[in-house]
Amino acid sequence: MKPIEKELTGKHLIGGKYCGAGGRFRGIDPAAGTELPTAFCEAGGAEVNCALELADEAFEILQTVPVKKIAGLLERIAAGLEAGSAAIIERAQLETALPAERLRSELARTAGQARAFAELALDGSWAQARIDHAIPGRKPLPKPDIRTIFMGAGPVVVFGASNFPLAISVAGTDTVAAFAARCPVVAKGHPAHPGTCELVARVIAEAIVWAKLPPGMFSLLQSSGYEAGLALVKHPLTAAVAFTGSLKGGRALFDAAAARPAPIPLYAEMGSVNPVFILPGAAAARAEGIAEGFVRSLNTGVGQFCTNPGMVLAVAGPAYERFLTAVCKNASCIPPAAMLHAGIQKAYDCGTERLSSIPGVKLAGTALGGASRGAGPKMAVCKIFTADAALLRRRPELSEEVFGPATVIYRCKNTAQMLEIARNMPGSLTATIHGTESELREQGGLVRALQRKAGRIVFNGFPTGLEPCASLHHGGPYPATTHSFFTSVGTAAIYRYVRPVCFQGFPDAALPEELRETNPRRVRRLVDNSLK
Repeated sequence: MKPIEKELTGKHLIGGKYCGAGGRFRGIDPAAGTELPTAFCEAGGAEVNCALELADEAFEILQTVPVKKIAGLLERIAAGLEAGSAAIIERAQLETALPAERLRSELARTAGQARAFAELALDGSWAQARIDHAIPGRKPLPKPDIRTIFMGAGPVVVFGASNFPLAISVAGTDTVAAFAARCPVVAKGHPAHPGTCELVARVIAEAIVWAKLPPGMFSLLQSSGYEAGLALVKHPLTAAVAFTGSLKGGRALFDAAAARPAPIPLYAEMGSVNPVFILPGAAAARAEGIAEGFVRSLNTGVGQFCTNPGMVLAVAGPAYERFLTAVCKNASCIPPAAMLHAGIQKAYDCGTERLSSIPGVKLAGTALGGASRGAGPKMAVCKIFTADAALLRRRPELSEEVFGPATVIYRCKNTAQMLEIARNMPGSLTATIHGTESELREQGGLVRALQRKAGRIVFNGFPTGLEPCASLHHGGPYPATTHSFFTSVGTAAIYRYVRPVCFQGFPDAALPEELRETNPRRVRRLVDNSLK
């Protein structure tokens, strides 16, 4: 397999063909604040309509394609990403200011996800085939033959995320999950890394040609504004949408999806404060160690992870003071760094200014003792705030996410106050508890409260970093996501893009293979209430 070419067209890639003229926006190097070569086209209504019409035609074809072809496509995408890694990482580094090592790790994760969904597609058990055989002689009424299976929902629109330009973008989890479910994808590239999006899209298009699948099963549309995104959500052929980004952006798209004549699911991952609860025993035993790990987690990726811990709660006392001192000491060693783009930097600055303006919130520590030392307007400085926990009841805006390397450490009177806060906090992707095993048993109420407020609960660890496996759930109650039942990472993400279809009284030859009596694919099924 040849490495992909570095040259960019700046055009949309619709059904395997480059189209568009008159580039209107460029990628920006966030570290230098300078424009990058190649101007990119803006998608309009014509491009949106063309991409979705091709996707809808491809959807019909994909329903009868052998599963080995689907798996082969996903394997080829993984291999193409690896073969083209040098060009992809070079461009991504220019557009995001993320270090090359981080991008190499993310590319490996992206390729690994594609291969995981290839295995899932081949296995077929994810479709949860359920069969209840007919009982013609049942009294007082005969029982019909009923069989149900999950099947692809239709064309999927995927919005690329700014903070994961590879793993949650053009070839990220949502795209490969949709492909595994036999759904075509129309991807909207993120305007902060359009060149990266084009290079990755090229890999997908070439893999589709290699697999001899319909080219309309994938398109990439570029746009720097909101109009194209709204048009994609509102288009009558769109069956489902995936979005990762801000609460404001996700809610606007969610409302648009709900307001359609035929509403569709929009799976948005949005704001999350990811609280950390430090119980007294853990604080007394290892305050300094928890502080070191916490600051490292807070500043991972310049605080631009959706699982960034933006709130800490600990009981006031000597152990709390040791923890706070150690946090501030570690934070002072974190150098200012460039954020992903100017919009995120501006939002971070506004968020930390808002925290500073709230009476009772104090800036306790910052990188380099609070001095910028060359940190210009495009650099983020780690900031540690403190406040009394009672302030959370009076100022609910303190529970809003500040995306970046900032956190608020709250002094609690006791663990009962911790529990009260947990019960009243908004939904989050994660919640973390540091404690001893005996404390965990004693604080069952806290654990139960967090089960209602978070999608993933971490014990004696830190929330940043995800293992994309079958058991991972990356989601949470609103405002973390628009639907807490579904994950955006891991193989269970396939359930975003399927729906159950029930077949009653069908002849065996007319059924999907997974539902036929002979079970030619040898998938696990629930047959007459027994798993076989």
